Amino acid sequence: MAEAYIVDAVRIPRGIGKKGKGALADMLPQHLAATVLKAIKVRNHLPEDAVEDVIWGTSAQYGLQAADMGRMAALDAGLGLGTSGVTLDRFCGSSLTATNIAAATIMSGMEDLLIAGGAEMTSFTADWGGRMREAGLSLGLGGVNPRLQEKLPQTHQGVAADAIAARDGISRTDLDAYGVESQKRAAVAIREGRFAKSLIPVLDDAGNLVLDHDEYPRPGTTLEGLSELKPAFAAFVDMPSGPGEPSFGGLINQVYPDIKIEPVHHAGSSSGNVDGAAALLIASQAAMAKHGLKPRARIVAMANHAEHPTLMLTAPSGAVTKVLAKAGLIKDQIDVWEINEAFATIVEMVIRDHDLDRAKVNINGGAIALGHPIGATGAILVGMALDELERSGGRYGLITMCTAGGMAPALIIERV
Repeated sequence: MAEAYIVDAVRIPRGIGKKGKGALADMLPQHLAATVLKAIKVRNHLPEDAVEDVIWGTSAQYGLQAADMGRMAALDAGLGLGTSGVTLDRFCGSSLTATNIAAATIMSGMEDLLIAGGAEMTSFTADWGGRMREAGLSLGLGGVNPRLQEKLPQTHQGVAADAIAARDGISRTDLDAYGVESQKRAAVAIREGRFAKSLIPVLDDAGNLVLDHDEYPRPGTTLEGLSELKPAFAAFVDMPSGPGEPSFGGLINQVYPDIKIEPVHHAGSSSGNVDGAAALLIASQAAMAKHGLKPRARIVAMANHAEHPTLMLTAPSGAVTKVLAKAGLIKDQIDVWEINEAFATIVEMVIRDHDLDRAKVNINGGAIALGHPIGATGAILVGMALDELERSGGRYGLITMCTAGGMAPALIIERV
């Protein structure tokens, strides 16, 4: 089997995902995607049509984010008419899945030079809940299919995170402490320029600067300040999930009757809504020789894992076990762990399940401090792991994340 290598990783700054507040909120999603694709082409001196395919992740594919963003953004970026593109959805894991599929395609010998990545504008998708209610549909992810929702209830993600905290005995104090640490680590990374290698600015069509720094971090966050915040999802526990349907908490208790949900997450211990895009250049040895490219990391192993969808967010621990086994590695050989901070509980769960060294987990902060542009986050995490391996001299990085539907993709890379 051929080897697949990561040659380059780029991302744009994450803008606050709210109209009127975020610098990117009035941009087209395709513009953000095209920005990172064009950067890959320019930074690596690639001729037109050199990239054979763009495998792209976008979760909410409707409206401005519909119509196969991978292909449309590739055309907009000038990759060439011969560069095809496809857009996929694995919820939060969309661009990590795109990365894994791109690597597998190269390893199979089907293609030699691909771009994987993703984009999401939560400033555009923030009204999803309202659209569902207007349509008379359940906000549980299985609600568009009543038969499925009856068989396998799927609830609100925030309520699911609170339920996992209750199940695992993770206290609000633990979660608040994690949220503060994420902010501290992100602040150090920004101050020391640790993101500079991958971070590129967003310009408008006239070439004017729109954004050149992450907007979301709150470096002044304190434990005392977080302790004063009210739980963000308390109202959802007893809220009907749809017309005439059980509450979000009730959906969980249908499957897990012994879990007593205590709302504990808030804005300081949950991922932030932001707009963003990221891309990775993935190549075979033949493509690198042809285009004069140098590898930065080798793809070692990939895995997907799934569990019961009602708690929704529990699969990363199993994904870690599976991808380590595929790689023939043990946890102590991993130098950099990127576990998406969708909610502080998820990272705490994986750390506790595998007894991980906290100093190696999300070294430069995560989505609690920097934000979570759903379809782009996986590719961002791969780039963060790669940059940190190069900065610290580590060898192996492991990236995983929870997704709706009870799934978790995972990836292990080796610094070259």
